[in-house]
Amino acid sequence: MTATAVAAKIDEIGKPAWVVLMILGFMVWWPLGLATLAYLIWSRRMMCGHSRGFGWRQHGMQQQGGGTGNWWQPSSGNRAFDEYRTETLRRLEEEQREFRDFLDRLRMAKDKSEFDQFMAERRNRPPADAPSQS
Repeated sequence: MTATAVAAKIDEIGKPAWVVLMILGFMVWWPLGLATLAYLIWSRRMMCGHSRGFGWRQHGMQQQGGGTGNWWQPSSGNRAFDEYRTETLRRLEEEQREFRDFLDRLRMAKDKSEFDQFMAERRNRPPADAPSQS
């Protein structure tokens, strides 16, 4: 029986089987448990979207149906939705950039106002080396 067949059998049982296998691996010999944990993280078998052996490779990396998925945003399999999602995220990023620019301009205006006030006060105070009138 190959490793892929063993993984498929454990996938049929479900996520609790992977957890038990990992715990037993740590109990028997800690590198075995660590290897199981590394495999679970690498294969993303414990992720929410993973069900019955259909992991990230099938949903995101292969971009089913010509979808617009990428490594951080997998394709849903519905091209119209993927385009809508991509456009919405692009619009939100544009709004975020515009808001950041607005805040930068606001901070610059405040800094300029404070600096102008400082310079006005500095010009209006008497010189430090002038004789006092007492």
